[in-house]
Amino acid sequence: MAHEALAEHCLELFAPLGKARARRMFGGQGLYVDELFIALIADGRLYLKTHEATRQAFADAGGQPFVYAGSKHKPTVVMSYWTPPAEALESPALMTPWARLAMAAALAARKPAKSPRPVRSTASRKRGTSSRDDVGPATPRTRSQTDKPRSRKT
Repeated sequence: MAHEALAEHCLELFAPLGKARARRMFGGQGLYVDELFIALIADGRLYLKTHEATRQAFADAGGQPFVYAGSKHKPTVVMSYWTPPAEALESPALMTPWARLAMAAALAARKPAKSPRPVRSTASRKRGTSSRDDVGPATPRTRSQTDKPRSRKT
């Protein structure tokens, strides 16, 4: 199956899980469900996202990891994407449990959202205060005995 045809077929398989879409990437396709990146298509094969808790299920079902040639320092790179069982490609009902595992892995891999920085109020900006004013009084700087006054060139 060509990438485009396989991507369309997979989108139909993922449709019961949410809004599915495909996006070209690195000579293949990235597959999303509800904007969650759960799968990729490379070399005419579907690979679903895995993590520590789900990887063994894919291995036990005969799945293969997505592997590509890396640099001379790291010649082979094994990614956290595995093929589902071949029969899962036959229907949405057979694909759904595997796609749910991929969704769980993708959710677990998400980085937590950064908390927004506190916004200074307009009043504090007008007064000329800042959050540093809450730290306490500053120690005045004094010139030590070893500091020599700078001479001015005229």
